[in-house]
Amino acid sequence: MALKYEILKTVGKSRLGKLYTKHGIVDTPAFMPVGTCGTVKAMMPESVAATGAQILLGNTYHLMLRPGSELVAKMGGLHKFMNWDKPILTDSGGFQVMSLTGLRKLTEEGVTFSSHIDGKKYFLSPEESMRIQYNLDSNITMALDECTPFPSTHEEAKISMERSMRWAKRSREAFIDRDGYGIFGIQQGCIYKDLRDYSAEKLKTIGFDGYAIGGLAVGEGQEKMFEVLDYAPQSLPEDKPRYLMGVGRPDDIVGAVLRGVDMFDCVMPTRSGRTSQAFTKYGTVNIRNARHKEDPRPLEEGCNCPLCTNYSRAYIHHLQKCNEVLAVMLLTWHNIAYYQRLMQGLRNAIATDSLTEFTQEFYANQAKGDIEEL
Repeated sequence: MALKYEILKTVGKSRLGKLYTKHGIVDTPAFMPVGTCGTVKAMMPESVAATGAQILLGNTYHLMLRPGSELVAKMGGLHKFMNWDKPILTDSGGFQVMSLTGLRKLTEEGVTFSSHIDGKKYFLSPEESMRIQYNLDSNITMALDECTPFPSTHEEAKISMERSMRWAKRSREAFIDRDGYGIFGIQQGCIYKDLRDYSAEKLKTIGFDGYAIGGLAVGEGQEKMFEVLDYAPQSLPEDKPRYLMGVGRPDDIVGAVLRGVDMFDCVMPTRSGRTSQAFTKYGTVNIRNARHKEDPRPLEEGCNCPLCTNYSRAYIHHLQKCNEVLAVMLLTWHNIAYYQRLMQGLRNAIATDSLTEFTQEFYANQAKGDIEEL
């Protein structure tokens, strides 16, 4: 048995499930904090676990550059290396195919990269990506794909998608099956339904343990993204997990769960923690704003993270003004805790048939915004 996925309940298109891996169970819908280089920035792994996170994301491209997958394997794999005993999913490096356009050369065989660190040349093929992710001991390996940029013409998206499908087949053939581990294929096709449908059929023919929806959240905007998500998840197998890559803001996640998505990742909660932005029940808060200077309240009432239980807005505002690293640590912890609380709320709402009420309250609170007056 590779990965087992169990759907416990559905409400509309939304699904409540459990994903069983060698390193533990993931309750879905789930959000994966991003640990690009084997660490979630400004967080200890124990702290990430304390937020309720059950799975992390690592990045093949960055880990192949530093410290190298061979060293990680020598150290016992990424779980042991970074002291995270729960499941890990690794991105294949495909996103860099798009984002590092000035540093790469793309061919049918794979991608030649110039390292953004020292300019050294690397070659990443589907087979090499599988080898690296095997060395990392990833519970969920992602097939190597080309993330089609937006905007793209139908013809450009078709050429890119078809290459990704050929790479998906090579990735699946190179993947080493073992208990508690699996490989996900990635649907591409930009915003074109016929291409998305074709991609889904190709992936289903190959056969994967889970399926990702790629090529979204790359500049098309929420409305276009939701238009794709109105049909894309349903074109994928019903009995396998569905992962929307690189998404996103809290309202993106809620909207995607309503459309049948099970798994998410995004740098937003950690990156925002480094730029003074916090996510709360009532929307985002920029703690650098002067109105927080003498505010004795916690950042968010009812949140049990260390920031909200021990410190005032005034104190965090002071730390940010002084560029103290403690502010980044506390804000990051709070943001990840908020995302995990949101996912728990969605799971509970599906389980108790209260998803409509949950989402109505979520959108109403977000629209209300953070309280201005003390």
